[in-house]
Amino acid sequence: MPFPKLQAKTFASIRELSGICARTMEEHYELYKGYVNKTNEIQGKLDAVDRASANQIYSDLRALRVDLSFAIGGVKNHEIYFSHLGGKGGAPKGKVAEMIKRDFPSYEKWLEDFKASGLAARGWVWLAYDYDWNCLTTTLGDAQNTFPLWNATPILAMDVYEHAYWIDYGRARAKYIEAFFNNLDWNVVEQNLEKALAMQAVHK
Repeated sequence: MPFPKLQAKTFASIRELSGICARTMEEHYELYKGYVNKTNEIQGKLDAVDRASANQIYSDLRALRVDLSFAIGGVKNHEIYFSHLGGKGGAPKGKVAEMIKRDFPSYEKWLEDFKASGLAARGWVWLAYDYDWNCLTTTLGDAQNTFPLWNATPILAMDVYEHAYWIDYGRARAKYIEAFFNNLDWNVVEQNLEKALAMQAVHK
């Protein structure tokens, strides 16, 4: 079946950031490359799997499909994450700021909730644009492939797996969350939102 062979992308954020050391970013990037490699490997196995033995209890097809969703989630989540790190933090401007203020009680309330969600999640927190309800929403996932919002696109992704912060902060995840926002490039988040809105306009 046709499937593009993935190549790991490069990101300017793979370096020392404010409050996040170069080793953390470099080790984290190696994990991302592993997701890329495993996506390609699993897809290759899917091309040759015996579909006649498929069943819901256990089958090679089921196992590969489940693991492919985890690997692809690892690729896409990290590509969002790395792409919008390396900025100067602060508050958003433009359409992102406008829509956060529209869809949440205030920017400050959204930020408070997002940070708390980062403490509650086991894997990821996303700010996503929902195409059905035409609004921004915050959601969390406990793994690369859990709790997706159907017909919604993440525009901001915060990794809260321990590998994202343990070298720098140990168990102090809240300090990492502060560092994440201090390095966030809101211009990239704005571009992500613009792409989501443009996609919605095309499909109306």
